[in-house]
Amino acid sequence: MEKDQNSNSNKNESNEKISNLDDISPEKTQFEEKNEEQSPKEKELSPEEKIRNLEDKVTRTLAEMENQRRRYEKEKEDAFDYGGFSFARETLNLIDNLERAKQSLENDETLKNSEALKKTLEHLEIINKDLISIFKKNNIEPIDSVNKKLDPNIHQAMIEIENDQKEPGTIIQEIQKGFMMKDRLLRPALVGVAKKFEKNKNDTKKNNKNEQNQEKSIKK
Repeated sequence: MEKDQNSNSNKNESNEKISNLDDISPEKTQFEEKNEEQSPKEKELSPEEKIRNLEDKVTRTLAEMENQRRRYEKEKEDAFDYGGFSFARETLNLIDNLERAKQSLENDETLKNSEALKKTLEHLEIINKDLISIFKKNNIEPIDSVNKKLDPNIHQAMIEIENDQKEPGTIIQEIQKGFMMKDRLLRPALVGVAKKFEKNKNDTKKNNKNEQNQEKSIKK
């Protein structure tokens, strides 16, 4: 009898547990649905899509490597062609100083028409030609300016000079020589540019009065 009672009690307990599980199972399913809504699983890529993605990455990587190679080649060429750019610009001061020394000696009244002045100027001219020759060997050329049309890319206008013989905008004076290093501007030429000759109003009035007076005297 006792065994039958125990088995019945065990059955009742198991039935109660099952009934309890049945009660909480709907809550669990709702919780799981909420989690699935909050963090949905990403769709897995197919093998073909993975291959396409890898091909795109490889293509982009190769393109970037090619661009870097071209940049490196350009930088290497620039370093070879224009590596002495700053040094060349500083060296132009030698030519400027030679020209200033020449002008200073020519303007010295005590040295005018002397043999010492002639010899000194000859030596300065030789040094100047040697420097220009060295520059040309290194692809540094002086800019031709006088009687040329003003080009803002290579010329810098410092003054305007009235001139009725030259077209306005024509360079008629070179204040400082400019230089190019291959296709790059090493230093712009400082120049004086012709502008249209303008007569003073007072002069025109005087000329008109003189012409009127002459006409009156002729009539008399």
